Amino acid sequence: MKTTSLLIAIALAIVLAFSGCGNSSNKIKLNEVTHSIFYAPLYVAINNGYFEEEGLEIELTNGGGSDKSMISIISGQADIALLGPETAVYVAAQDSTEQPIIFGQLTKRDGTLLIGRNEEPNFQWSDLAGKEILGGRRGGMPAMTLQYVLDQNGVGETANVNLDVAFDMMVSAFENGTGDYCTMFEPTASDYIAAGKGYMVASIGQESGEVPYTAFMATSTWLEKNEDKAEKFLTAVVKGYEYLMTADVEDVADALMPSFTGSTRTSIKNAIVSYKAIDAWVDTPVMKESAYQNLLNIIQNAGELTKDVPFNKVVDNTIATKVMAKFA
Repeated sequence: MKTTSLLIAIALAIVLAFSGCGNSSNKIKLNEVTHSIFYAPLYVAINNGYFEEEGLEIELTNGGGSDKSMISIISGQADIALLGPETAVYVAAQDSTEQPIIFGQLTKRDGTLLIGRNEEPNFQWSDLAGKEILGGRRGGMPAMTLQYVLDQNGVGETANVNLDVAFDMMVSAFENGTGDYCTMFEPTASDYIAAGKGYMVASIGQESGEVPYTAFMATSTWLEKNEDKAEKFLTAVVKGYEYLMTADVEDVADALMPSFTGSTRTSIKNAIVSYKAIDAWVDTPVMKESAYQNLLNIIQNAGELTKDVPFNKVVDNTIATKVMAKFA
């Protein structure tokens, strides 16, 4: 274990006594790791009223990184978090007494685009040799997936991945001159490009292949007391996914714009098309064990995990399976 897992372990020890319990109201406090069209099914569900149809009210907050989102559910500040599943693996590897449980998957590929300072129509991964890339937080999925892609393309030892810039400060650091390349989620990437500040040279997700990248998580304590709310929550998200995949892109943009008031309609549409092109979203919240093993391979490749963590220690598909039975 390295920095990320140690941070979570320390936070867990400090706040365990304050872990959230059942909530009798219909409000769900949801913490998202970052705000991105990568999580479009969630925002469609919010703005199209699918959570209201299920009798739920969503209170959404932004964590600014998976480590912070994990702390939010362990401390009881949030009921559910949308974050990278690697954090649950880290906690499980330390045999925590309060294990966060993944109860639904949302995305199945890396959602970041590699943004450069210059247009590179003939970009090759070998071009990154000797270059500095702002990759995110050490131990986080963006950084580890980037490292995996670099290793697969033979430049893992020669490219310089900068892991010292905080996840939510990367874009501003890049704009201010740090690094040769930066990974960005949508619609930030499209907004950045439209402003003439950089160019998209590659899709990390298209290169890395399928992996459970972001998932919904809660503590085992909360899930035991709120299984019905968790089921309704996932039901609304699946409705959001179905609308996203079947509606015209103009209508999807309408559904997303209330959540991205700082982005142009064009950037939002570009982001939707971009993520559909790489098949970013899962058509079922049920996580596959084979995909989970790919996740472990990426974490181990990054040197952040020294032992296997069993699938059933961090993933429980019971609620997701019940939800999908409604859509059969």
